[in-house]
Amino acid sequence: MLWRRRGLLLRTAYNDLRARHAGSLLGLAWVPVYPLLLLGCYAAVYVYVFNVRFQLFNSSEYVLLIFCGLIPFLGFSEALGYGVGSVTANTGLIKNTLFPIEMVPVKAVLLGQPTQLTGLVLLLVATAIMGRISVWALMVPAIWVMQMLFTMGVVWILSSLNVYVRDLQSVVSVITLMLMMISPIAYPVEAVPAGLRPFLSLNPLFYIIMAYQDALVLKRASAPGSLAILATISLVTFYVGYWFFSRLKRAFTDNV
Repeated sequence: MLWRRRGLLLRTAYNDLRARHAGSLLGLAWVPVYPLLLLGCYAAVYVYVFNVRFQLFNSSEYVLLIFCGLIPFLGFSEALGYGVGSVTANTGLIKNTLFPIEMVPVKAVLLGQPTQLTGLVLLLVATAIMGRISVWALMVPAIWVMQMLFTMGVVWILSSLNVYVRDLQSVVSVITLMLMMISPIAYPVEAVPAGLRPFLSLNPLFYIIMAYQDALVLKRASAPGSLAILATISLVTFYVGYWFFSRLKRAFTDNV
């Protein structure tokens, strides 16, 4: 269904993106500016304030590692921010037979992607300039697709639950902040004590971020088991999310 209606989905997502930035001083230029500002804050704190150093990287390469973890996290967190309240914010579409309600959360996920895609382009340029680019960068599109499937599944579940539990948006904001702290954005997994590494595997974003870092900065293939777990989590979450949303949507009109 998503592929069949991709034209409508992309047009409405683009119109929403323009509407969000309409009237702002920079307009759509905020899409690349936002991740660069956040990267600057991260780099300043970790490199110059905390003076973090790893034997594998010099300062510039360490900033690339941070950017590589930050970009997919921003794409995921923006999709959650747009997506959790997407159904309750579009009550008029619930009765619109021309625009299936299942596509409303998907459109919200797409709204979070320009920041990530722009950041990935900037990251690829930076890795090429610094000589860190490798053949494993060809894995990035596949990793991004798996991330998208996972994010859509999560947003389908949370947006449908938010119809009945309106406090969920506030809870998700807190959880997103916690995920930022415990995700390997500013450190390689080798820097984590061996006894704590099993706990990292409980965080789905761990597999996504590590896959990007392996492909773009560490110039290596991700462990086959890690990629298999990421693919499994993504597909299962996507199908469970769609099934969950389809079951609950029948009662949306009575609760929005």
